[in-house]
Amino acid sequence: MPNALKLLVVVLLFAQCVPTQTVGPEGSAKAVVLQKNEGELRTRRPREIASPSSDFMLKIGPKTNGSKHLLLFTEKVLPGRVIPRHKHHGEDEILLIQTGSAHVWLGDKEYDAQPGALVFIPAETWISLKNTGKENISLVAIWNEPGFEEMLRCGSVPKGHVAPPLSREEVKECYHHGDAELEAVPNSADKKP
Repeated sequence: MPNALKLLVVVLLFAQCVPTQTVGPEGSAKAVVLQKNEGELRTRRPREIASPSSDFMLKIGPKTNGSKHLLLFTEKVLPGRVIPRHKHHGEDEILLIQTGSAHVWLGDKEYDAQPGALVFIPAETWISLKNTGKENISLVAIWNEPGFEEMLRCGSVPKGHVAPPLSREEVKECYHHGDAELEAVPNSADKKP
């Protein structure tokens, strides 16, 4: 038997003995089970445009588990805080309000959302949400495409790192990188008396 054929037989026999792995080929998504407090905890960079919270947790996405088709993160929205009015150009989004209550502006309509409510936001739909209750909103956000991960990373740092402030223009640029658009908010100096 030629040496090349012997080598092929040895390789095939060895391959039969190697245990099957749960991770797919390089570049593919990894299957995961994440507990409530597991994921990549990040802190939003300070900014002139208010944030709904300072921390959030990336759970599923290209840079967390290699997902090419989903993005999922969780956060707590403090009482009185607002998710600023914005829209995603190429991504549908689902918000699941696990605890707390919110007032939701969705397109040209308004809704009140209680614990367990689900908000579906088609691409190109303006969305804003305000925590109208006295307790934190525990929120899960899911996108059908992971492009918004770039915005989330642009506007934050890993928990525990120094979070340099973002200017109004830098915030808008972060949204642009995430294939989204933040509604133009007038600068306090631009407001008429």
